[in-house]
Amino acid sequence: MKKQFQTFDEIKACVGQDVAISDWLTVTQTQIDQFAVATNDHQWIHIDKEKAAAGPFGTTIAHGFLTLSLLPNFFESAYANAQTRMGINYGLNKVRFTAPVPVDSRLRGHLHLLACEDIEPKGIQMTWRVTVEREGSDKPVCVAESLVRHYA
Repeated sequence: MKKQFQTFDEIKACVGQDVAISDWLTVTQTQIDQFAVATNDHQWIHIDKEKAAAGPFGTTIAHGFLTLSLLPNFFESAYANAQTRMGINYGLNKVRFTAPVPVDSRLRGHLHLLACEDIEPKGIQMTWRVTVEREGSDKPVCVAESLVRHYA
């Protein structure tokens, strides 16, 4: 269920807390193939089903950066703020790809607010720890510290 905030102050009050969990999202071979084309990363572990079946993971796996690129989707499905007119990705402080994402995996993001500060004009900058979970696995597939800005 999407967490609803009315003001930036409501978000600021959540610093140090687990705030929300996104909806599940399935990573398909079509997405993996399209990402390979978009980034020119055609490594066999991502796109060659036959070779990947005999490889270390037994199937194709998503690119780490494909997993990372899903963060905005996780934010969108996990929370909303009525005061936000526009949101932007500001960058990343840390990223770790801690486990593979086999094709057809279901992923979701756990959002923990590490920091939130006012920025001009009329905005906030949030530092989120996003832990990307793969359904059926005890180990996360990605842990990232993401900087997001919202403007009123």
